[in-house]
Amino acid sequence: MIQHLTIPRGPINLAASLHLPDNADSSPPLRAVVLATPGSSVKEQIGTNYASRLAARGIAALVLDPAHQGQSEGEPRDLEDPYRRGEDISYAIDTLTATPGIDPRRIGVLGICAGGGYAVHTARTDHRIKAVGTVVPVNIGAAFRSFSPDGPAAALDALADARTEEARSGEMTRVNWLPDTLEDATAAGLTDIDTTQAVTYYRTERGGNEHSTNRRLLRSDSLLLGYDAFHLADQLMTQPLQVILAGRIGNTGSYDTGTQLWKLAPNPVDLMVIDGAGHYEMYDEPAYVDAAVERLTNFYVNNL
Repeated sequence: MIQHLTIPRGPINLAASLHLPDNADSSPPLRAVVLATPGSSVKEQIGTNYASRLAARGIAALVLDPAHQGQSEGEPRDLEDPYRRGEDISYAIDTLTATPGIDPRRIGVLGICAGGGYAVHTARTDHRIKAVGTVVPVNIGAAFRSFSPDGPAAALDALADARTEEARSGEMTRVNWLPDTLEDATAAGLTDIDTTQAVTYYRTERGGNEHSTNRRLLRSDSLLLGYDAFHLADQLMTQPLQVILAGRIGNTGSYDTGTQLWKLAPNPVDLMVIDGAGHYEMYDEPAYVDAAVERLTNFYVNNL
């Protein structure tokens, strides 16, 4: 069962889908999980692959479009603000705590890719979150700093100039998250397996969605460069932690990031490495997703 929800978020509303077990109407109040999805993705993509499977195993799962993206409201469009991404999770919890059939004392989060970092960052200070699950987690701030060939400070200088030009022209600049096609990727010299699998997932019928634009507002990048998803996590994120990693180490950094998070967390409970899986194969390859969800189900049942 899927309930389509509207989540009030100050002056705007977020679009969300609550996946429920088929017997939810006759069940006692359910444990629930809010999903934080990868940068650029919308609720119909990776989030639904995990939420539907959790619901089939008896756990209510809410997946939402971030503010400024997908079917959620918010201007300007295509903004990736890591701080607002965390706040989106807390607003979703506000709605869940008032939803009939949900136990407000048994709410967790599941973060995938950049959503893993957003989930950790939110759980540090929102202790209504009782358990934190992550799949191929990425600290998007650290990732963006590593992508800057001349260093993050130089990147911020260039972004400052770009925003000044935007103010003069009155037009906001948008950039690609990924090449739009495999041909574009090849032309740019991006032929590694992770980029190829990312494009194959997001930009083809396999995983593409009409509400996923593959565009990021350029002014997002200065926010991302200054962001650290794990800041103070060693002191504040006391909730039980599950980390699931892809066994094939690629160029996304999620294996190293997940290992770092595991060592950093005050209350690590379970670490799983799925042999043979790549980062983007953890998005929708049934064998890998099913294995991850089985482990996550045990984690949430034991900790929510």
